[in-house]
Amino acid sequence: MSGAVATALVAWGNAWLTGHVGLDEAVDAVEKNAGPQILGGEPAEVTLRRGLGDLRVGGLSALRLALPEPGDPLGLTGPPAFNAAAMEAGAAVVAVLDGRAMGLVPAEDRRGSSYVGVRWTPHEASAGLPDVPSLAEADRRLTLAMRDATEALPTVDDFAGVPPEIADALVDLRDPERGGHPLAPGYPQRAHRVAALAGRLTLVVDLARQLDDRGLSADQMRRRGEALRLLDAAVRRALVASCNSAFENVP
Repeated sequence: MSGAVATALVAWGNAWLTGHVGLDEAVDAVEKNAGPQILGGEPAEVTLRRGLGDLRVGGLSALRLALPEPGDPLGLTGPPAFNAAAMEAGAAVVAVLDGRAMGLVPAEDRRGSSYVGVRWTPHEASAGLPDVPSLAEADRRLTLAMRDATEALPTVDDFAGVPPEIADALVDLRDPERGGHPLAPGYPQRAHRVAALAGRLTLVVDLARQLDDRGLSADQMRRRGEALRLLDAAVRRALVASCNSAFENVP
């Protein structure tokens, strides 16, 4: 959940900051699938709409996506407290302000028996640039990782013994029109394409990890695990590069 909601906030937030959508449209899109969202904690919590507006007054100029995992602080630049919170959540958004930055970490927000939304907890963040690939580099890495994974995952196309819901999802992956993409208006066409591919490959990774290991040798299992690890890393870099490309001069 955290990765998807952070991706949505960065994509639609940057579309708003670049003038391609209004604030209301951006917030409605972000909340469409994840529910109501608030920024801050009690008693200073505000709606996401109000929070973004306040940040804009405070000099907000861009939003950056971070999708870290243990050993791979992708998109993070510190300090340690923010990095730790983002690592635990698996995602964060860095709000670039006038001469400083603020980190926003998402968490499920439950109230009562029916209310489910998202709470963004603010953290002090470094204003330095993260070590993330350009969109072109992420595109190349994703293509290479996909090729290597295809060679190492022969069982992905073998539906024997696979639960029907997983087999149906694998078939859907072959249709490029299925699944849409996580970006918003105003992004370069290449970013839309890379993000769409990364989104579909996220499902490939999840599904491949559910497939039975029976019939595979120890070496095949090792190669499949390594291919999935590399593909997952390439997918996360592709999503980060795509979302952060709103202000790049992309060919």
